[in-house]
Amino acid sequence: MSTENDLSQSFGARLATKMREAGPVCVGIDPHPNLLAAWDLPDSAQGLEKFGMTVLEAVGEQAAAFKPQSAFFERHGAKGVAALETILQEAKSAGFLTILDVKRGDIGSTMSAYAESFLTPGAPSEADAITLSPYLGLGSLAPAHELAVKHGKGLFVLALTSNPEGASVQHSQNAQGQAVARMIAEGVAQWNQPAREAGLMGSFGLVVGATIGSAAQDLGLDLGAVNGPMLAPGVGAQGAGGAELSQVFGHDLSLVLASSSRGILKGGPTLAGLQAAFADTLAEVKQAVGC
Repeated sequence: MSTENDLSQSFGARLATKMREAGPVCVGIDPHPNLLAAWDLPDSAQGLEKFGMTVLEAVGEQAAAFKPQSAFFERHGAKGVAALETILQEAKSAGFLTILDVKRGDIGSTMSAYAESFLTPGAPSEADAITLSPYLGLGSLAPAHELAVKHGKGLFVLALTSNPEGASVQHSQNAQGQAVARMIAEGVAQWNQPAREAGLMGSFGLVVGATIGSAAQDLGLDLGAVNGPMLAPGVGAQGAGGAELSQVFGHDLSLVLASSSRGILKGGPTLAGLQAAFADTLAEVKQAVGC
């Protein structure tokens, strides 16, 4: 059923509610071979499924969202993708929000096909939101944006990533001195204008690494003007905590959805261990964002 005209049921509105009620932490489901070994699970489709289901069971009611990393499942071929589908469907049945980390980016009918794979209700790999790469031009993502609007889904567009190589593209400027990352942020802000007019958080956010320091300010990005969620990977194992979040997002911390994978997953395989690691992460993030 289309939710195009009901912004109160859109991904942004639902995520904002979860962030207020549960706290602004997204848990990555990244079944890295080293983590599987530490959990005494086989590096197989069965191991991946057990890994993901354990994470959902441990912190499902406490997390704002879950972010499975598609690549770790895809490397096992069709059986690995089937495990991912099972995890996504279990999360949906339980009422948990999912952000599928696929970082797709293409043009025309190919972009449409990617969008249909993940954003169509009832699709085997359906998620509430996906990550996208805009480096064929933000306009190339129009098919995904249109489908997300139609079905009340969300998109997270790569803007300022924490890998050193990202700066060579994201920080580069056009003839008017405007950084690529700033152009992306301003384009996504336009996508969220209807939600802004309705007084809601938009469904279209940015991926902004929690370890980028002052880059957003240095490049002139107005993150608050985007009016969408800021997915901030790097919390925990990559070294970012409350101080880093405050430096990166400044006055816009209310939009931050802090993403932690290894920092929480290292607490497994026991439910109690995962819950304790999640609680530590949540407490630090809440302190940083003032909630």
